[in-house]
Amino acid sequence: MEEAAQEVFLKAFTELGSYEGRGSMEGWLTRITTNTCLNLLRSSKRRPELTVSDLTEDQTEWLDKNLTDAATEQHHSTERSLVAADLAGRVLQSMPADDQLVLTMMDGEDASVKDVAAITGWSESRVKTQAFRARRRMREAVEKLLAGRKARRQELGSARS
Repeated sequence: MEEAAQEVFLKAFTELGSYEGRGSMEGWLTRITTNTCLNLLRSSKRRPELTVSDLTEDQTEWLDKNLTDAATEQHHSTERSLVAADLAGRVLQSMPADDQLVLTMMDGEDASVKDVAAITGWSESRVKTQAFRARRRMREAVEKLLAGRKARRQELGSARS
């Protein structure tokens, strides 16, 4: 951007003697600006793109390692998200229907308290209370699963000793 402005000012200054006054000075400057910018855009398109063959061996290795690490992390992150979603779905299915409904609508679909109340016919205070209690029951169910898993690991560890 600064390069374009400098080019325009330089051309306008050097070509000032060629301005004949037939049109407006503004039009003359606009034409210089437009042509200069177009020429800069055209010349930037002619510049060759950097290709892998232009890189050194160290740069290529670094790029490969970082791209591989990023792809692996993204894969693990996606995998963890899927496992968490599956677990949440299984816990949700074990809960009472009203809990499932309010959690699915509010936390799964981002429905507002007002929207849930309108759809279910519940009062807004009931929706809030139901959501609070359902979230607490879900948290307790997950904690119970984790405690059971921890106890099982301890049993397996002491059986191996």
